[in-house]
Amino acid sequence: MKRANEIMTTPTKPLAALTPIARPLPAAFRANSRAMASAKAAFSLGLLAAFLTAGCGAARPSKYYQLTVPPDSGPVANSNPLPITLLIGRVTAPALYREDQIVYSTGGESMGTYEYQKWSEPPTEMISEIMLRQFRASGRYHGVYTLRSDIRGDFLLHGHLYDFREVDGSPIVGRVTMELELRDIKSGTVVWTHFYTRDEPASGKETGAVVTALNKNIQQGIAEFRSSLDQYFTEHPPAAKP
Repeated sequence: MKRANEIMTTPTKPLAALTPIARPLPAAFRANSRAMASAKAAFSLGLLAAFLTAGCGAARPSKYYQLTVPPDSGPVANSNPLPITLLIGRVTAPALYREDQIVYSTGGESMGTYEYQKWSEPPTEMISEIMLRQFRASGRYHGVYTLRSDIRGDFLLHGHLYDFREVDGSPIVGRVTMELELRDIKSGTVVWTHFYTRDEPASGKETGAVVTALNKNIQQGIAEFRSSLDQYFTEHPPAAKP
């Protein structure tokens, strides 16, 4: 009686606690599971490769442009140059024109820069170099040097670049706005100034056409500066050096 009573009063285990009986999966199900796992792995590897290719792909190469000096700007023989030494100083400008990016404007005062289209040097430096070569080649002066040289000069020619950019429109133009001034080094006074601004139409919409327009425009501007400065010295001839 005691044993039977003990069996009857022993608590029954819940179904969740029962140990399941392991049975082998059918071969077809196992093969299908392996195929699905392989497909998922292949998809993950392909996705990873695509991301790596996009992130590590070759960067787009930059294209560089430069201003040029006309081929007919060789030194002109002059047996009677002005008895002065001219120093070419800095061309100051807003920050955009002291960098190598090509600047564009799409309307109003909004401006931007091209990411892959650049100048070989900042415009201010290229313009200073063209001024040096053009004024030296004119044969008009006893000597023309840069301000950075050790040469002592009589006059300092320097200026400010206000615009040197592509301007969107019909047609697209290359805009140059610049002002030069001549300073008498001995007295420290400004004796001559000249302001230049012009829009040169581009022959097309591509960057190369705009660069050609800007190049032509700055060449014309420097020619105008030279002509105006020649006129000043014609009206105010410098005294001959002892």
